[in-house]
Amino acid sequence: MEERFRFIEELNSEDWSLAELCRFFGVTRKTGYKWLERYQAGGLEGLRDQSRAPRRHPNAVDQECEKRIIAVRERHPFWGARKIHAVLKREEGGTGVPAVSTIGSLLKSHGLTAGRKRRPQARPSQRPLAHATDANKVWCADFKGWFRTSDGERIDPLTISDAYSRFLLRCQVVPAVDYRSSKPIFEAAFRQFGLPDRIRTDNGAPFGSNGESGLTGLSVWWIKLGIEPERIQPAKPQQNGRHERMHRTLKQATASPPARNRRAQQQRFDEFRREYNEDRPHEALGQATPASFYGPSARQYPRRVAEVEYPARWQVRRVSSSGQMRWKSEYVFVAHPLETETVGLEPIADGYWRVWFSFYEIGVLDAARSRIYRPEHWKKRQRKEQR
Repeated sequence: MEERFRFIEELNSEDWSLAELCRFFGVTRKTGYKWLERYQAGGLEGLRDQSRAPRRHPNAVDQECEKRIIAVRERHPFWGARKIHAVLKREEGGTGVPAVSTIGSLLKSHGLTAGRKRRPQARPSQRPLAHATDANKVWCADFKGWFRTSDGERIDPLTISDAYSRFLLRCQVVPAVDYRSSKPIFEAAFRQFGLPDRIRTDNGAPFGSNGESGLTGLSVWWIKLGIEPERIQPAKPQQNGRHERMHRTLKQATASPPARNRRAQQQRFDEFRREYNEDRPHEALGQATPASFYGPSARQYPRRVAEVEYPARWQVRRVSSSGQMRWKSEYVFVAHPLETETVGLEPIADGYWRVWFSFYEIGVLDAARSRIYRPEHWKKRQRKEQR
């Protein structure tokens, strides 16, 4: 900017022609004339840096349309850009309505929306979800959304069902949504009905975690029993759709009006489970009852859970109380839920080991970095290195 001031001062001295000044300052005559025009129009202030943004945007939203968008948002403060777009399209007859992205940008510029906090990524199952071709191939488990009884007590029902027969194995109120409260319910179901091959859940506690391994105390226990945890993709409850559909029926039948207390609510659940299994025809079963399709598993719940064993050629390490294992002269973090358990390390390449807990793949150990990567993250790194 100082160079522009000097340029104008020298030009005003009339000792130089404009062409000579342009050569001396190392600019084109077009630039020299531009500086002169800006000085004549605005004085020295006209020589300051100016925005390169266009003065007019051909696709800009006009003020009237902007006012209508803001008005709709004020009437409906929880509506997003898609809903506002649909309303304007309906009112305007489908013409002259800005795109959804434009409405979203407009709302953001007025401070009417805020970005969502990015949550840590959960670790869903890498293998495809199993088809429930027979009873006890896949069990489904989840917590029905909580509600309160008439005396104000919070109700968190844990539900377990068989995916093939839709048989409702458990519907039990638990004190808390955690491992300690959930394990006895699953243990009772295992003792009565035997062990399934897989249990399908979402990624929330106590079924899954946001840690690199995705394991929790509950899923570690299942794996030791020979049950494979199956976790659906985040924000895709339709992958556990049969169980979710049962939850809707459960809510309609037991939550309204509220029961007097916790005990009365559990009595409702028990009666619902009996009727759902034995009396209520199910359309997906050809109007038969779930009880007519279900039978206990041939795999009995063991009296004692056996220790996990690994092939002789693998390295075996025990996980400490801090969730770490000793590797060479360093400590490598594995997972907190695996404390006191053993993990197996399968050699797969020079400096790389696949880390297993029983049949569950935890990840790949990069010995050079002393770090375990999720299987999917390690595959991405391998593809990048091969490019």
